Amino acid sequence: MPVERIIPKGSPPPVAPYSPGMKAGNAVYVSGTLALNAKGELVGEGDVAAQTEQVIQNIRDVLETVGAGLQDVVMMQVFLADYNDYGAMNKVYAKYLGEKPPARYCVKCELVKPEFLVEIAAIAAVGV
Repeated sequence: MPVERIIPKGSPPPVAPYSPGMKAGNAVYVSGTLALNAKGELVGEGDVAAQTEQVIQNIRDVLETVGAGLQDVVMMQVFLADYNDYGAMNKVYAKYLGEKPPARYCVKCELVKPEFLVEIAAIAAVGV
């Protein structure tokens, strides 16, 4: 089965040695995604809603690179720095994925830098 590395044009530079996404057969795996713009700058400092918005847009960009979209997501993994941000994150999340939400889990943990409030990874199924 061929494996394809996914790097959307104009995507933020990875902050470590990883690919933004990988496609293997009909599965697309999107790496844990942070609220970075195309220049690698944090979007929404101190604002989990703004960060969630940027994260989901970055995930959408990875998926669209291989002809998929948020409607193809079957699993999301959400990581929050603070459970007090759950409601605000969830409101933005529902705006994009609320109609037919994928499976998901949400855990509280320290993220790579303290200014990041949310990180989300995704798995999508395409062409099935």
